[in-house]
Amino acid sequence: MEKHASSGAGVSSPSAHSVTLDIRGMTCASCVTRLEKVLRKVPGVTEASVNLATEKARIDSVGVPLPQLVAAVQKAGFEASPAQPPAQPDLRSGPGKESRLPGWWPVVVSALLTLPLALPMLGLLFGVHWMPPGWVQWLLATPIQFWLGARFYRAGWNALRAGSGNMDLLVAIGTSAAYGLSVYLLLLHGSHAHLYFESSAVVITLVLLGKWLEARAKQQTVAALRALESLRATEAIVRRDGVDAKVAVDAVRLGDLVVVRPGDRVPVDGVVTDGSSHLDESLLTGESLPVPKTIGDRLTGGAINQEGVLLFTATAVGGATMLSQIIRMVEDAQAAKAPIQRLVDKVSSVFVPVVLLISLATWGGWGLSTGDWQQALLNAVAVQVIACPCALGLATPTSIMAGTGVAARHGILIKDAEALEIAHAVTAVAFDKTGTLTEGKPAVVALEGIAFPEDRVLQLAQAVQQHSDHPLAKAVMQRAHVEGLAVLPASNSTALPGRGVQAYVDGQTVYLGNARLMQELSVDSAQGASFAAEQERAGRTVSWLATQEGSVVRLVGLLSFGDTVKASARTAIEKLDALGIRSIMITGDNEGAARAVAQAVGLAEFRAQVLPGDKAAQVAGLKADHGIVAMVGDGINDAPALAAADIGIAMASGTDVAMHTAGITLMRSDPALVADAVGISRRTYAKIRQNLFWAFIYNLVGIPLAAFGLLNPVIAGAAMAFSSVSVVTNALLLRRWRPAGSPRA
Repeated sequence: MEKHASSGAGVSSPSAHSVTLDIRGMTCASCVTRLEKVLRKVPGVTEASVNLATEKARIDSVGVPLPQLVAAVQKAGFEASPAQPPAQPDLRSGPGKESRLPGWWPVVVSALLTLPLALPMLGLLFGVHWMPPGWVQWLLATPIQFWLGARFYRAGWNALRAGSGNMDLLVAIGTSAAYGLSVYLLLLHGSHAHLYFESSAVVITLVLLGKWLEARAKQQTVAALRALESLRATEAIVRRDGVDAKVAVDAVRLGDLVVVRPGDRVPVDGVVTDGSSHLDESLLTGESLPVPKTIGDRLTGGAINQEGVLLFTATAVGGATMLSQIIRMVEDAQAAKAPIQRLVDKVSSVFVPVVLLISLATWGGWGLSTGDWQQALLNAVAVQVIACPCALGLATPTSIMAGTGVAARHGILIKDAEALEIAHAVTAVAFDKTGTLTEGKPAVVALEGIAFPEDRVLQLAQAVQQHSDHPLAKAVMQRAHVEGLAVLPASNSTALPGRGVQAYVDGQTVYLGNARLMQELSVDSAQGASFAAEQERAGRTVSWLATQEGSVVRLVGLLSFGDTVKASARTAIEKLDALGIRSIMITGDNEGAARAVAQAVGLAEFRAQVLPGDKAAQVAGLKADHGIVAMVGDGINDAPALAAADIGIAMASGTDVAMHTAGITLMRSDPALVADAVGISRRTYAKIRQNLFWAFIYNLVGIPLAAFGLLNPVIAGAAMAFSSVSVVTNALLLRRWRPAGSPRA
C-alpha cells in the first residue's frame, strides 16, 4: 500500500515523504519490474510502485531529494518529471519529445510506406504475382526500420544497459533479423531473391498501431479523474468589509464569506449563512437530483448552484476541500497495485530472457533439423514478436483504473486497489445503526420529569450537551432552542465513551447517559423504569439524567429520542441478500430500539448495547463466523470497527476519522451503495481475471505456434498488437457499469 505523508518542516533530520513521478518510455510489464528494482536500490527509498497504465511511479523515501530519484529513473533508461494533473492528457508523439504533430502520424507514415510491400502479399491470394524490385523494397523498409522504428532500438538499448529486457528489445531484435536477412539476400542474389522486408515493415507498423490505439484507450480510463479535475473552480467572489470582490480560488481563506451566484460553481467547502437554492452535486456524489440547500447546510466545492444566491462561510480550502480529497483518493486508487499484480510482476521479471532463449532454440532447432536457416530465422522472429508482454502489464491496472473511475462517478470512492480486491470477496456486512441505517437526525419526542419539571430536565441536558457534536446532543439543543430555554454555563465537561457525558452545572455534577451509566453510578432507576420500557418498546432511544450533590447521585429525569429509518435501508439489505451476503447490525443503542430498526429494514441479526470499544471485537467475531467482513459506519466511534474489518466502508456524511480509516467511502448517505460497491468490485475483479487469462493465453498459445512454424512474423505482429488493444478495450467495458436498479443497469 502506498503511504502518503508530507515532508517535515524541519531540516535537522530527514522525514518520510512520498512523491509521484510521470514516467515516459515504458512499454511493457518488464519495464515496470526493471524500474521498480532500480528505484528500490536507491539508498533511502523504502518502497516504489510503478504503474504501466498511468505511466506513474509512486516512491516512498526518507531524505532522498527529487533530482536523485529522477536520475535513477534516467539511469534505468526512462524519463521522469514531477507528476502533472491527469486533466491534461499527455498527447506527445514520442517519449520525452514535445511535438505539435498528432500522435497518429508515425502510424500513418509507416502504413503508407508499408502498403507497397504488403499489398503484393494479398495479391498472391488471388493469383497475382507482383512485388517491387528489391532495391525499392529496401528503400521503403529502411526508413520504417531505422526512423519510425528508432524508438524500439533506443528503448531496447536502454533495457540492455540496465541488464534487462523489454518488449522493445524483442521487436528490435526480431525485425532487425528479418531486415538484415533481406539485405544479405539482396546483396547476394540481387532483386530476384525472396526477401522479407515486408515482414519487418508490417510488424513495426502493427506495433506502432497497437501502441497508438492502446494509448488512446488508456486515456479513456482516466476520464473520471479528468471530469473531477474539471469541477475545480478558478475564481471565487469573497465578501470582505461588505464589499464583494472576485479573487483566485487559492486566495480564499478559512472563515471568508463567499458569494455563489446562480450557475456558478461552489469554489470551496463551507456552511450556508444566508440564502437558499438547489445544487447539482451529481459528479461529486452520483446523486442525479438537485440537492436543496439552506442556512446551516454544508456546501461542497465543485457543486453547481442552480437558482438562488448563497452566502456561505468557508470551512475548508485548498487541498483540504472534499473535492481535493476525492481526487486524491481516486488518483491513489488508480496508481496503486492490486495484490494479484504480484504474480504478474514475478512472471514479467523473467519473461524476456525466457522468450529470447525460446527464440534461440527455435532458430537452432529448425536450422539443424531442416537445414533451412532462413525459415528458422523467420520462426525465431515470430516467437519474439508474438511474445511481447504488453497485455500482461496492462491487464490489471487498466481494469482498476476503469473500475475505480466508474465507481467514483456513481458516488463510490475506492481508496486503493487492495480494497477493491478484498471487497469482491465480502461474505458479511456489519452496519452501524445511527446515521447509517437511520437518518442520524434524532429528535426529542418525549420527556419525563422525576425530581425536576420537564423544562428543567431539558435545560440541564442542554447544558451538559452544548459542546457535543453527537446526534443526540444536537436533538437536545434543537428542542431546547424551540422551547426558548436559556443555555446554562457548564464546566469540566467530560465524555464517557459508550455511556454518556458529564459536566458541572449550577453547583452540581450532572450526568446524562444510558442505563449502563446509571448502573455504574448505582442510581435507583425504579421510578423511570416504566417510562424507559415503554419508549424502548416503541423503538426509541432513552437517555437518563442524574445529578450528584456530595456523594449522593439521584435520577432526576429521562429523555426519549426517535430517529427515522432511511428510505433505502431495506433496499440495501435486499440487494446484499441478492448477492448472497449476510447483513448484521451492531449498535450501542438499547435492545428495543435496535430490534425496531432491524425489523423495519429486514435484518434477521443484530447486536445491541455494544460499547464503541467492543465493536471491533464484535467484528472480529463475525470474521471468525462469516469469513470476509465489511463494516459500514459514519462516526468516530466506528473507526476501530472499520479498521478491524477486512474492509471498512464509511459514509462521507460522517466524520473525517471514519473516512480516513475506511477502504471505501460512499459519497451519498445511502446504504444501498454498499451493495453497489461490492458489485463494481466483483465486476472489476472479473475483468482483471479475464484480462490476465487472455494475456497469458496469447503467449501460452502463440509462442508454441510460432516456434513450430505455424505463425509468420506478420501474423504474430498483428496478434501481439491485438492482444494489448483487446485487454484495454475489455477493461473499458467497465465504464458501462451502472448500480443495480438504475437506468441502463
